[in-house]
Parts: sequence; structure tokens; C-alpha cells
Amino acid sequence: MAAVLVGQFHARDAEGRIYSVHEFQESTPPADGLASAAPVTTYKLAIGDRVNKLDENEFLLVQSGVTITREPVSSSVS
Repeated sequence: MAAVLVGQFHARDAEGRIYSVHEFQESTPPADGLASAAPVTTYKLAIGDRVNKLDENEFLLVQSGVTITREPVSSSVS
């Protein structure tokens, strides 16, 4: 199984702490070699702690049980 980093974002907990979250897609080569299995998306903090996705913008830090919310993406105008 190979994991590829496909995204990064910041999330904030209720106390205002900011976490850097990495999004990975993992895929397992099919046993029959014909059809590819659907990739599985997993999340981890930059420091390696596991993160579970609760809904579109809510995540749960597995080790501590803290819920974090994805920060909106800000666009910068040049």
C-alpha cells in the first residue's frame, strides 16, 4: 500500500490552537491486476498523530479526542 500526500490545510480547536493537517490517499493494487481499488483518504497531523474525518470541515484528533475545524482557505490578491 502506498500513501501519497494530496493536500494540506490548517484546522483550529475550540481553544484557538492551530494544527497543520496533511491529507493522504492510499491505494492498494488490485489482486487481479484488472480494476484499480478506490483510493482511501487518511489524515494526519504534521507531527504524525492520526486524525479522523467527522464531516466536511470537522475532524477528531485520535490520540487526544479533541475536535478541530478546518480553517477557510484565504485567497491573497497580488
